[in-house]
Amino acid sequence: MLEFSHHPALVVASLAVALMAGFSGLAITRGASALPLARRKAVVAISAVALGGGIWSMHFVAMLGLQLPILFYYDGLVTLVSALIAILMVGLALLILHFRDRTPASLTLAGAIVGAGIVAMHYVGMSGMELCRPVYSVGGVVVALIAALALSIAAIWVAYGERTRGHILLGTLFFGVSVVAVHFIAMAGTGFVGLGGGSGAGPILSNEVLAMGVTLSSFAICGAFLLSGVTFFPVRVAAAPQEMPVTVAAEIEEPDPVPDVPGGRVSVPYEKEGRTQFLDAGAIAAVRAEGHYTLLYSGPDKLFCPWSISEAARRLEPAGLIRTHRSFLVNPAFVTEFRRTKDTGLCFFEAVASLPKVPVSRSRLSDVRQVLGV
Repeated sequence: MLEFSHHPALVVASLAVALMAGFSGLAITRGASALPLARRKAVVAISAVALGGGIWSMHFVAMLGLQLPILFYYDGLVTLVSALIAILMVGLALLILHFRDRTPASLTLAGAIVGAGIVAMHYVGMSGMELCRPVYSVGGVVVALIAALALSIAAIWVAYGERTRGHILLGTLFFGVSVVAVHFIAMAGTGFVGLGGGSGAGPILSNEVLAMGVTLSSFAICGAFLLSGVTFFPVRVAAAPQEMPVTVAAEIEEPDPVPDVPGGRVSVPYEKEGRTQFLDAGAIAAVRAEGHYTLLYSGPDKLFCPWSISEAARRLEPAGLIRTHRSFLVNPAFVTEFRRTKDTGLCFFEAVASLPKVPVSRSRLSDVRQVLGV
């Protein structure tokens, strides 16, 4: 077996690339489930390229730091296939997350797909080496797979369990660590032997050519990271003299007042097909936070509302909606079943096809039970 080592600076660079890609992909999709179908597809596609491309870029930044005593290069076709695998598998996970209801099963499945994509990308990418053949140990492959699945599932649960800024940042950390950990765990269980000649199916990629491609992809990831970071945190614009402070449009939390419907009932705005329409609060079964905005559950429909969850809670309290969780409001009139689960609970809605259940947090359990009379 050949002796090998890694350049420390490129190891650090690979972690930075993974973290920037993770943040960009997870931040871009914040609030995507509330977007119109066409825009949601576009956002998911961009996020898949950012996350999948980040997995690929991290791997090959680290591989550029691989130091072997012999010359080696890469098969261009296999290298391209490895990038496509990562993008497609991450894209599949995002489709589950943004086009299906988020349940424990769907979050776990999406995380497992991302983990499998990281492992598949790594070993397919390694198989493209020419003049040098990687030799794997069974233990190394098994440990890498377990680490990828565990860390990726944790990243998805954290980032998508609640779509707050803090959860997205923590999910980014889990994603970046999972990509880097899988790479170096797998490398720890890999040896290298020299070969006499190459037999690649595609064009030859030397380390110099590969470095140019990885540099371009890393540059794109850095750009996406900066653009995502600009709108991720609330930014207030300094007020001119004798003027009231204003908030950047992308971060507005306090919408303008909206009219009430006749009879004193609360009228709730929602956007559909490019138009703002209004819905009687009494027809809303539940409200769920989605980034800076909310989703309204009414019958079979999920409607996009420009209010934040805090604004919705304040405005809808007179209509009888109660806070069951920091991300949910519930109309008790639509609750058909309540279940106690240790220190928390669940509300069920048989007549609301778009909303099977809503969690009740420990801190709000007593109030919810009192309102429901249980």
